[in-house]
Amino acid sequence: MMEKWEGKIAIVTGTSSGIGRAIAVRLVEAGVKVVGLARREERGRELAAYLNGKKGEFHHITADVTKEEDVLNAYRWIEANLGPVHILVNNAGNVKEGGLIDTDSSVLREVFELNTLSVCMMTKDAVKMMRAHGIDDGHIVHINSVGGHVILNNVNVYSASKHAVTVLTETLRRELNAMGSQIKISSVSPGVVDTEVYDNTVELKGMVEKMTTLKAEDVVDTVIFILSRPPHVQIHDIFVRPVNQPF
Repeated sequence: MMEKWEGKIAIVTGTSSGIGRAIAVRLVEAGVKVVGLARREERGRELAAYLNGKKGEFHHITADVTKEEDVLNAYRWIEANLGPVHILVNNAGNVKEGGLIDTDSSVLREVFELNTLSVCMMTKDAVKMMRAHGIDDGHIVHINSVGGHVILNNVNVYSASKHAVTVLTETLRRELNAMGSQIKISSVSPGVVDTEVYDNTVELKGMVEKMTTLKAEDVVDTVIFILSRPPHVQIHDIFVRPVNQPF
């Protein structure tokens, strides 16, 4: 069923590493024209070179998705140069180690801005573009977290920021229903994934190194499964945990 997306436009945030990069690769291999939004320009150029000549296309835009002007400029470029978006994967996110009480407010703000507010900005502009171009079969996928459903220790507002994504998924589903739209919204909630997100932590990185973890490709498999469902099937939220994860 991925054939329906061949030649269509997908936006994936956070494509410089980990899950976002792996999603971009798989979509391009499936014939999708992918625009990757990430802050690390060199990584974006490397990925574009790697995907050159594949079935689809990859275009990198250096952007900070917590900045509204960057988001708006990205959408303007995509519409002018490629066309309207059909798929949006909100993948960019971060986790900061430390307790709620002792963590500086600037760090708390950074987590919410990337994990929650950027999702809102990216999503609303994607839906607006889809509706403006008469696209009624688009799909938005939030890369959420098990932390969006349970409380994780020593990560301050991470769980709160991801709980918000869980609620935003249902909020958008209801709004789209009220519009009579066939645009789908899905959330993927992975457990611990072996990616760079833990590189700047101490306790978390040590814990992850002792655990069985998911690989980025495991999450990608789930995203492809969601995008491959027939028109009448909408996967609302799906958990993907490694074996023996304790939470």
